[in-house]
Order: sequence, then C-alpha cells, then structure tokens
Amino acid sequence: MTARKQAADVPPQDWLLDPVRFHGEWEGGALGTGICVIANRIDGAGGGPRLHRHPYAETFVVRSGTGRFTLGDRQIELGAGHILVVPPDTPHKFSNVGPEPLETIDIHENGAFITEWLE
Repeated sequence: MTARKQAADVPPQDWLLDPVRFHGEWEGGALGTGICVIANRIDGAGGGPRLHRHPYAETFVVRSGTGRFTLGDRQIELGAGHILVVPPDTPHKFSNVGPEPLETIDIHENGAFITEWLE
C-alpha cells in the first residue's frame, strides 16, 4: 500500500518575520517539498541582496515596486506582475529602484537554501 501525502498548512507566524510587511523565508524540505520561499520587502531605493548564485533555478515574482535585476553581465528593470526565472549557477542580485517599496516572492527550486555569495 502506498502512503498518502497529506497537505501541510504553514501559518504566517511560523515563517514570516513581519506578517504586516509580508517579509520572511521558509524551507520546504522538512515537509517533503522541493522548494524554498522568500518574501522580500525592500523599503529604500538601492537596497537588496549582494551578488550570489544557487545550484538550482530561482523564480522571482514581483508583487509591487520596481526592481533592477542583474543576471551575469545583463541588467533589467521589472515591475509589478513580472516573473523572472534565473537559471542554475547564474550570478544574480537585485535592488529596489524606488521610490516605493519593492516586494518580491522568490521561489528556490530546492528544499533547502544553498547560496554562494560572490561579493
């Protein structure tokens, strides 16, 4: 007999550092999923993570604001509603263009975060 997989509900207080600002991160491997999620809110222009890469793809969903995304030697600006898929092992970073907050949902295609910081 095959075991049934059950749905898992992860309440906001278990992963969001600040539910009002919708900011936090979650690793899904413990629940048997192959993804991790980061909810980012970057209030000030210029803020964002340093250059890094992952051995798996990362998908960004821009919820609000405008972000400048660097992928290798390429830069693009994306606004609300855009989806960007960064291939595995691609150096990338992003920053808030401003003046409003940049909100993204970042989906890592792995059950645990693996990040190599490059700067």
